[in-house]
Amino acid sequence: MDTQNESKLKKLLSLHRPGTVSLAKWLEGQGISRDLQKIYRKNKWLESVGSGALKRSGDAINWQGALYAMQQQAKLPIHAGALTALSLQGLSHYFRMAEETVFLFSPQKTILPSWFAKHKWGQSVEHVKTAFLPKELALLTHDDRNFSITISTSERAILECLYLAPKKLDLVECYHLMEGLSNLRPKVVQELLEKCASVRVKRLFLYMADKAQHQWLSFIDRKKIDIGTGDRSITKGGLYNAEFRISIPKELA
Repeated sequence: MDTQNESKLKKLLSLHRPGTVSLAKWLEGQGISRDLQKIYRKNKWLESVGSGALKRSGDAINWQGALYAMQQQAKLPIHAGALTALSLQGLSHYFRMAEETVFLFSPQKTILPSWFAKHKWGQSVEHVKTAFLPKELALLTHDDRNFSITISTSERAILECLYLAPKKLDLVECYHLMEGLSNLRPKVVQELLEKCASVRVKRLFLYMADKAQHQWLSFIDRKKIDIGTGDRSITKGGLYNAEFRISIPKELA
């Protein structure tokens, strides 16, 4: 290997964060050409993860390391949310790391790269495209070993759980999650509820927070929250709650 290529190999090694994916296009932008990437693959310094995506040979990667690449290198507006975000913050008693579905949220027109969609991550991945909340509101940086990823705050995550319920998540489980969220920030909750586009989600959130008797709820100005008009049926055969005008499972009544 000549001196120039050896220098670029050292640069590659310095750029790499263990456990993450490196995108071919991003590497090009760092001065490591596609031809040089082929040489590194041939010499087994790099391995393919899929079309346009690479990893260090022998490096163990998971969905978090892939999400890092999509966020930091591809600049995709996608984040880990709902039950996944609560679990990463230690706020879910239900999360089973090896089995639970990973929920990734993005604006409606976002397309996951084929290398990510086709790769087997050891867990089911659900890509939720929605505009029910502003895309950059109430997100945080979560440190994961040698890198960081963007995930929902607990305030946003519980709203995302309710957005997925009852089809993707159980409503009773969502309530148990809500019971544990005694430290939500009223200012963040207020902004989220005011900007949330789903009447169903807002009514469910307020009902569950009220049922859980959280102290932070007293600081929420409900007059500024549009909960729409008319009734909302959450589940078939549920019991009607007149205050929030929703029908809910009997277990929650």
